[in-house]
Amino acid sequence: MDTPSSASNAKAKKSKKPLIAGIVVAVVIVAGIGFWTWHNTPGFCGVCHTPMSTYVDTFEAQPGTPAVDKWGNNVSDASSMLAVTHKQAGVECLSCHVPSLGQQIGEVTETITGDYYYPLAETSITELMENSGQNSSDEAAFCLKSGCHTDAAGAEITTRSQLMDVTADRSFNPHSNHHGDATCSDCHKSHRASVMACTECHNDAAASMPQGWVDYKTGKQIAESALK
Repeated sequence: MDTPSSASNAKAKKSKKPLIAGIVVAVVIVAGIGFWTWHNTPGFCGVCHTPMSTYVDTFEAQPGTPAVDKWGNNVSDASSMLAVTHKQAGVECLSCHVPSLGQQIGEVTETITGDYYYPLAETSITELMENSGQNSSDEAAFCLKSGCHTDAAGAEITTRSQLMDVTADRSFNPHSNHHGDATCSDCHKSHRASVMACTECHNDAAASMPQGWVDYKTGKQIAESALK
């Protein structure tokens, strides 16, 4: 027969179970939030993927200073790499690299087994869009989406024509599409010095290159040397 004290102890033990369960759930939720926050940072990429460490280094480079690109080449001005200017604007890796679940599982498998190419080949805008499940028929839409680019007056730039108008007053308009629609990534590189693709044909375009950029010939040599 239970005494009053033993019955009281049994009730106390039972009453603690919901509390313990609540604490466990809270810990799991907090841990999950913490992991997801870490997952959205460059540090996560560098820890999990050995080939990604040099990419993280470019993201951490200081604007306006010499740096080293993802392939180990010297860059005279880190601001010529989109990763640096994007970081300045508060843009994180996953703002552009939005992987699908299948891709993430594949990357984990490749990392564990060591079954990947190194150095990594450059990812095109089309591939970035396909990886995130977006329609890749219009690559410009990926870069010119709402909330990313504005003109000097603060108005959003969301179309190619608007982009052309913004640079129309320059002696050499780099966004003119008189040769057809070029892809943004033909010139703008995220983890290496951006390339003035116009210099492939126009020698005078070199005078319009932003600080740290390289001409078409140099950009091609850098890519071919890294991936040969």
